[in-house]
Amino acid sequence: MTRVNEHGQPVGEPVDWTPLPRPAPVRLTGRYVAVEPVGEQHAADLLDALCGPDDAALWTYRADDPPADLAAMRDRITAWAAPGDDLTFALVPTTTGRAAGMASYHRIDPAHGSIEIAAVLLSRALQRTREATEAVLLLAAHALDDLGYRRLEWKLDSHNAPSAAAARRLGFRYEGRFRNAMVYRGRNRDTDWFAITDDDWRSLRPAYDAWLDPANFDADGRQRTRLSDLTAFHGSGG
Repeated sequence: MTRVNEHGQPVGEPVDWTPLPRPAPVRLTGRYVAVEPVGEQHAADLLDALCGPDDAALWTYRADDPPADLAAMRDRITAWAAPGDDLTFALVPTTTGRAAGMASYHRIDPAHGSIEIAAVLLSRALQRTREATEAVLLLAAHALDDLGYRRLEWKLDSHNAPSAAAARRLGFRYEGRFRNAMVYRGRNRDTDWFAITDDDWRSLRPAYDAWLDPANFDADGRQRTRLSDLTAFHGSGG
């Protein structure tokens, strides 16, 4: 039932809310991957995983170009790790102990409980893996469960079909397109918005856990049930 105020106007549901602290750098450990604050110790691994001669396409939808060498990667990591509005993490598969991707908390809004997972950059070996999915689970669970945020966002260039497919697979709900939202790399960006709310998460978290369960994979590592089938109930299309 829609709530109505004393003037006869529809209004939102009341929320018992206290502004939250900003997230601090933290190491999150799962069964398949660790998500840890990016540092100089990750430089060589990230350069190798993300900046090879065939990796330029990984950077198409980022505002920055791949670092050209180890010194440039170290400089980039120094900037990412500096205190600021974002928190950038290295994604480290437990099987190798070597960083193979990155992701950030971005647009952190403690006053309203909103936070974005952004700048996700996965090596080719990390794409479409349990490690990549678990990394998102760890970041989502930390924001929504541990810290008590109300809203988790995922935004992308409207031409970035793989990122949109990942958002839907992960249960993010499409919310709309912001036209002419940015200019980067000398071109226009229309930005598509996806999000998970804390109410959504209570239903989605068991889907992640079920998909990541080792019993969901056969002896060759093939999934028995797709995550998109487990999250389809959420209506994340758009």
